[in-house]
Amino acid sequence: MRLLFEIDKKNYGSCSRTFTRNSARAIIIRDGRIAMVHSQKFDYYKFPGGGIEPGESRKAAVIRETLEEAGLVVKPESVREYGCVHRVQRSTKDAHERFVQDNYYYFCEVSDEVMPQKLDGYEDAEGFTLEFVEPDEAIAVNRTRDHGRKDRDMIEREAKVLEMLIHEGYFFR
Repeated sequence: MRLLFEIDKKNYGSCSRTFTRNSARAIIIRDGRIAMVHSQKFDYYKFPGGGIEPGESRKAAVIRETLEEAGLVVKPESVREYGCVHRVQRSTKDAHERFVQDNYYYFCEVSDEVMPQKLDGYEDAEGFTLEFVEPDEAIAVNRTRDHGRKDRDMIEREAKVLEMLIHEGYFFR
């Protein structure tokens, strides 16, 4: 899968351990809008998706996570690669640990039916909701609003991927 860009804070030189947690994220475009999960509490947009479980394929993870977070049923035969964002930094939970994450983005088509979400505790507390938004709106929200204690690199990552999709002609202006 092609590398879209890297986020490397280069702040992990003294770390003695590495923790890797890769993710798979869905790009779902419908009528010039993009399916995004909106955090009501911290006011940011993210692509539906999340962590890949041990033994789980990236494709299976994007299908499962999109259903859980957004209630959207991905058509398995429609899943196709877009690109990967590689991230490396010192862990925010353990100063001796380096955090490494490959975020895999996939174009997906979904059925028309929206199912109930199956949110984790923190997702529910943040008020995750599915929204089909104009990509420019999601970028503006991610870059101009106060997101409290949320990880600004993750929020900017989503804005940059949206910008790439616009630049590459996936949306008409």
